[in-house]
Amino acid sequence: MLPTFVAGVTHVVVPCYNEETRLPQQKFLDFTADLENSEIRFTFVNDGSKDGTLKILNELAAQRPDQIAVFDMPQNGGKAEAVRNGMLHVLSKYNLETSDYVAFWDGDLATPLETLAPFISRLHSTPSLEMVFGARIALLGREIEREPGRHYLGRVFATLASTVLDLRIYDTQCGAKMFRATHDLWSVLSVPFTSGWIFDVELIARFKRMRAGSSKLPCEAIIYEYPLESWRDIAGSKLDFMSKINALYGLAKIWYDYFSPMASWTPVQVSLPNAPSIPKLEL
Repeated sequence: MLPTFVAGVTHVVVPCYNEETRLPQQKFLDFTADLENSEIRFTFVNDGSKDGTLKILNELAAQRPDQIAVFDMPQNGGKAEAVRNGMLHVLSKYNLETSDYVAFWDGDLATPLETLAPFISRLHSTPSLEMVFGARIALLGREIEREPGRHYLGRVFATLASTVLDLRIYDTQCGAKMFRATHDLWSVLSVPFTSGWIFDVELIARFKRMRAGSSKLPCEAIIYEYPLESWRDIAGSKLDFMSKINALYGLAKIWYDYFSPMASWTPVQVSLPNAPSIPKLEL
């Protein structure tokens, strides 16, 4: 149940690539039909799909025009660019403020939509927080269904990511993340990610680098990991074996670009409410 005390609006970006047969359309329609969820909006990003994804997304939007929108990227740029451009799009189009939240959510609903409510509640009840991330922790009383091989590989990756970030984070790769619509979020998103499918780690690295040596609260104080009540593996992952191997190179590059003595990344300075234009996708 969505808490009634929330003043702002929550926008959820859902990246989609060739999801014609996988997208649980009825679950999105049922969720948006519930008046308790009237302050939650969905923007589906079509990432250059080659099947009928765009058609079914437009059909969804036609059925819920007040809560569902479609942002079409004609060329496929990968999940990182779909998420980044989608979030920039909603931040700009809807003039979001710090009382509003923007999330990205995997369209297969491995994390159920009902999880949005506790994320919103956590951000609302703790003004110092800027981010809530889902954490897939198989605790007693929770329904975390994950293939064992993926689980153990994931734990190895999470340990390496935590070491690179120098941050005690349990799960960087869960596809359910929510952010307060802050000036820093604009800056973090204003430049394309370079790390492919592990862009979540790079996103956190940018927040850490922005706060290094500043008077702002450290990432440990602005990120909350929420242990999910329910999560399950959905068949049809688009990541092959080599993609997972390349993730190790991606972690090394993140360390080099953001934390090594040669690190050169600097945040883009943006002035709100005049938002930066969305950089064109270069393929």
